[in-house]
Parts: sequence; structure tokens; C-alpha cells
Amino acid sequence: MQCRAGCGACCIAPSISSKIPGMPNGKLAGERCVQLSPDNRCRIFGLPERPAVCLAFSADAEVCGETNAQALQQLNWLEQATAILITSS
Repeated sequence: MQCRAGCGACCIAPSISSKIPGMPNGKLAGERCVQLSPDNRCRIFGLPERPAVCLAFSADAEVCGETNAQALQQLNWLEQATAILITSS
């Protein structure tokens, strides 16, 4: 599956603990990445500065759903579910 242009859910919903240009401490879940343009496109896509976690993410119908809103909902749920797993171990 190809990413939907202008979605940006993967740049908003998950926390990212690694350094991002302009966000040296990463970002919190639900926080908009500073590299996400106003039209929800990654400004550092394809550049070496892009975090490894971003490089590893690939769009999938299971995660991204059929709309941008579904993608944000699914990724928020996954972020919360994995945060619970991490804190309870």
C-alpha cells in the first residue's frame, strides 16, 4: 500500500524517542512533528536525517485504514496499547 498524500497520521500519533531535526529529544505521542508541513507531508522524507523508526514504517491497510481519520485513530490506539505493555512489564 502507498501512503495517502497529506495523511500525516504516522507523524502525529506515535511517540518517537530518537532525535528528529528540530526536535532533539524526539516527540511525544499526539504531538505534531516539526518536520510535518502544513499540508501533512514530511519535509525530510528520503533524507538521511529522517529517524530510523520513520524509515521502518510502511503503510498498511490494517494500520492506515481507508481514511486519514481512521489512520490517526488506529495509530493512536496502537501507541496507547504499546505504552500499556511497556509500563506493565
